[in-house]
Amino acid sequence: MNRRKFIRNTSSFLSVPLMLRGLPIAAAGSQLFYNAIEEGNDKVLVLVQLNGGNDGLNTIIPLDKYDLLANARSNLIIPENDIIKANDLTGFHPSLSDLKSLYDDARMTVLHDVGYPNQNRSHFRSTDIWTSGSPADEVWTTGWLGRYLEDCHPSYPEDFPNSSFPDPFALSIGSIVSETCQGTITNFSLALTDPSSIVPLNNDAVDEVPDTPYGRELEFLRTTIDQANAYGEIISDAAEKGSNDSIYPNTALAEQLKAIALLVSGGLGTKIYIANLGGFDTHANQVEGNDTRQGSHAQLMQTLSEAIFAFQEDLKSQGLEERVITMTFSEFGRRIRSNGSLGTDHGTAAPMVFFGSCINGGFIGDSPLIPNNPGVSDGVPMQFDFRSVYGSILIDWFGIETQIVNNILQDEFTYLPIVNACGQTTPTDDPELTEVLKVHNYPNPFDNWTTISLETQGGNMRISLYDALGHELEVITSRTMTAGSHEIKYEGSHLVPGNYFCRVITEKASRTFGMIKV
Repeated sequence: MNRRKFIRNTSSFLSVPLMLRGLPIAAAGSQLFYNAIEEGNDKVLVLVQLNGGNDGLNTIIPLDKYDLLANARSNLIIPENDIIKANDLTGFHPSLSDLKSLYDDARMTVLHDVGYPNQNRSHFRSTDIWTSGSPADEVWTTGWLGRYLEDCHPSYPEDFPNSSFPDPFALSIGSIVSETCQGTITNFSLALTDPSSIVPLNNDAVDEVPDTPYGRELEFLRTTIDQANAYGEIISDAAEKGSNDSIYPNTALAEQLKAIALLVSGGLGTKIYIANLGGFDTHANQVEGNDTRQGSHAQLMQTLSEAIFAFQEDLKSQGLEERVITMTFSEFGRRIRSNGSLGTDHGTAAPMVFFGSCINGGFIGDSPLIPNNPGVSDGVPMQFDFRSVYGSILIDWFGIETQIVNNILQDEFTYLPIVNACGQTTPTDDPELTEVLKVHNYPNPFDNWTTISLETQGGNMRISLYDALGHELEVITSRTMTAGSHEIKYEGSHLVPGNYFCRVITEKASRTFGMIKV
């Protein structure tokens, strides 16, 4: 039986190794990876994939370009008075009221106009690009998280789980594993439909396996079944120990996120979870003709908003929110102009949204660029490469060194100040070298002068200032500091008013926090 067919045809949960030829993975840095992700870091990343290509302009709406949008998509533009206003520049779809409450509580970050150069508008190809982290003109057969995990565990799946690594590395909630976790030979995620009703797979065969291609495939399937059953017991145990403190809506996405919260609550050591919401290929009937506030996209926005809100409230109620960051992604946005079927066609860049208490809440980037007279095929221009998001999350959330992240992404990326680390340390390569780095600035907002106050265990220190686009503007200081409290006066009269981010890096920790110039 074909391995891909084997996993897709079974309703039970198990891993999905695929015999694919992927990119070579450099051996350097494996031990550093091992320490950062496994021993010194209890963080969890939840990916919510919006399948089909979400219309970002109907999700996070540029109020400052409203007239231009109204001219370009008059048959589906939402009435301006019905848009939930975030600030003078930006608003939310009226179905995103729950997400607006997260935004007001600084538990939501919007990164404007994320995409990649030479956008491919095929669902399949663009999804491959997003899940692999590849350039548009190269085909990679490994996922960005698969390479991340394979660098730590090159022998996987053999001899897993074990006493050192008893938990699954990643879980795809549903019947199919995520390609984000595809390694060179095997997928590091397991497909899980219901953590409370896992049925063991039968593997009673005891006959000797012949040393033939058929025998090797048979041995592989037996190993897969044994591994699935072993992980199944661990997941079932976590599900029994866990709990949910929120009332979730009756939607498929909410059920997926509810299962994730249950397992995190139950102590499962899985670092990566992937959930999915489909239906975003809105070529027709994206809105109702007589009421653009309604329609298929409005229903999707409500489903997303209510599920994410319940999930975040669940984590918060159980004291787990500082361990979890959730982020959405979609293979592309939609075009600026609507079509004649009350819909939108395949476009380019779209916003990514992040949730949690350990992010720099608000907006990163400029309001989307809308031409005065966009062409029929025009999409939203890209501001940020999605690989910059991946790299920044790996560095600031999982504590992976920049050199290793570059190795995973096979390219340079621009650091983005998405994570604020909750005022705690972001571990480096050695968990014994972590410290609690306390840092803030006052006054904030500031006019011409502000003081950066910090407490450190001492050593080399670099403090850099970034603009709202994630560009490093200047190095405020780079020197060796003694252990203790320090104050650094910063003169910012040359800055234009707006939002900025300060990043402090020591030998043992890093910290990013927001600064506002008025």
